[in-house]
Amino acid sequence: MKKLLILILIMISHTSFSESDIEKERNLIKKERTDLAIGWRDNLGYELPQAGSYKLFSVRKSGDGKVLLPNGDLGSLHNLMDNKITLLSFIYSNCTDTNGCPLATSVFYKIQEKLKKNKKILSKLKMISLSFDPKFDTPEVMALYGKGLSYIDADWDFLTTKSYNDLNPILDDYDQPVIRKYKNDGSYDGVESHLLRVYLIDDKKFIRNVYNVDFLHPDLLINDIKTLLLDNE
Repeated sequence: MKKLLILILIMISHTSFSESDIEKERNLIKKERTDLAIGWRDNLGYELPQAGSYKLFSVRKSGDGKVLLPNGDLGSLHNLMDNKITLLSFIYSNCTDTNGCPLATSVFYKIQEKLKKNKKILSKLKMISLSFDPKFDTPEVMALYGKGLSYIDADWDFLTTKSYNDLNPILDDYDQPVIRKYKNDGSYDGVESHLLRVYLIDDKKFIRNVYNVDFLHPDLLINDIKTLLLDNE
């Protein structure tokens, strides 16, 4: 079986970057974007082990933090997980990278499609798409981004944060690197690029798997979700 867990340790600062750090980050991102990701394919390309026949070990406790709810109220990321198995992705609405945010959103969409007849699993699954670009991604923008995507009985939230002071500790907790753009006058000009990561979190809020672009496929994630549910039986 292919190794499902890929941990990439990246030392990255939210306040300042050396040129070498940024160049290394860009090279990693470029490598991920070379080919069309497997998540866009209908067929994974290899047979998965039977759900429950393997173990997903705890990586670490998932991070909590303050997020803005669709109505503009402050909420807790952990509270929103609601003791469900959770898929968490960090996105931003202006992302045009085929193997970036659109891929993560597409995989979440396909998961709810594939599970729409399995109400039992769907009722125990939470999906969260959290923006790491709060300057542009307001609750209204995120609501518009998610409009029409979660039309089944799936529990899928499209969220943002009030400020970078609220966002950055969350990104640190999940080791989610982001490169931001700034104008000549030092003012913020949006996200330049990021590494794609999706996190599988169990009902006790422990991270059980981390998927990058090479392993982000709905069939694989559903298999892991079923494995976690079988662990609870």
